[in-house]
Amino acid sequence: MAEPKKTKATLTIYDVASRAGVSIASVSRVLNGLGTPRAETRERVLRAVRELSFVRDGAARALSNGLKEVVGVVVRRGDETLFEDEYESFLYIDVINRGIEVEAQRRGFDVLMSSVAYNDDNVLQRVTAMAGKTDGLILHDRMLSPVGIARLAGIVPIVTLAGSPTPASMNVRCDNESGIRSLVRHLVVDHRYRSVAYLSGRGDSPDNRSRARVFEGEVKATGAEAMGGPLWQGDYSASGGANVIASLLDAGSKLPRAIVCANDQTALGAIHTLAQRGFKVPQDVAITGFDDVPVAKHMHPPLTTIRQPMQELGAKAFEVLYSRISGDHAKHDVVLPVQLVVRESCGCPAGPTAASGTALVARNGR
Repeated sequence: MAEPKKTKATLTIYDVASRAGVSIASVSRVLNGLGTPRAETRERVLRAVRELSFVRDGAARALSNGLKEVVGVVVRRGDETLFEDEYESFLYIDVINRGIEVEAQRRGFDVLMSSVAYNDDNVLQRVTAMAGKTDGLILHDRMLSPVGIARLAGIVPIVTLAGSPTPASMNVRCDNESGIRSLVRHLVVDHRYRSVAYLSGRGDSPDNRSRARVFEGEVKATGAEAMGGPLWQGDYSASGGANVIASLLDAGSKLPRAIVCANDQTALGAIHTLAQRGFKVPQDVAITGFDDVPVAKHMHPPLTTIRQPMQELGAKAFEVLYSRISGDHAKHDVVLPVQLVVRESCGCPAGPTAASGTALVARNGR
């Protein structure tokens, strides 16, 4: 008696491999679009799929690969009170996560999101627990030490989105250095502002440290006065930027002619408080940001900033992680280019000329 034919529901990748006369790994590569299988191998696999009327659902695909088909994304969040505008707009983290999500869906992966507090003493334990539920992790910030990352990388591949790669992890970031240089040169060389401050992000942020270091060196190289330090310590939030400006004014400190903010949210808070205290931007104090979140062009005045390709950053992070999960070669360090976006908050005129990034500027300084 002939053996009953298996139903579609019970067919597995092993049946396809047997019919095609190739290895399980070859079938997996063809069906997942991985690597560069030979044309002959690809044709044999696809012919076997047609002959068997094989249909793989997500669970079968994951089982055959030994994958959960889930990537984890971990962000750090503070306990600061956010401005209303911060809730109503897509911000830096949200746009990056959208890029991760879109690319993950394209590959048939789900995304598991989690957050850890800045003052959480059990970050490694929490992230390790999440690693057990995923095939790889994307960490928005350098929330773990190199030793912690090495321990975690022993469980799943790791991609970080800040600082630089470690021997155990990959890193994807935007070009902080060229962005800050562009801002400083625009303020000091084009506008001839003679005193410029850096209103920083969180002190333990690798991106913030990089931006602060380049800022100080670039301003000093131009002969202008660079201001910064503990009094100018923000936390990447609008409320943090607002609090720094309020504290400086309450202490009777003289403000510089221009302020480079660590990110657009910080600039939002700084502009808000300056307006409350009777200062005009950019007439009294020029302000710039970093990121170019969607709300930046709608601020009053519209914000001069550095545009990071945020959604591309998220997509690239998933792409690098997926390559490592799949066993393919993955780039260890990826740096994406940034762009200076000139608007009115730096002192440039409104209109198409300013928006294009090449503006006629007033020659004034302080």
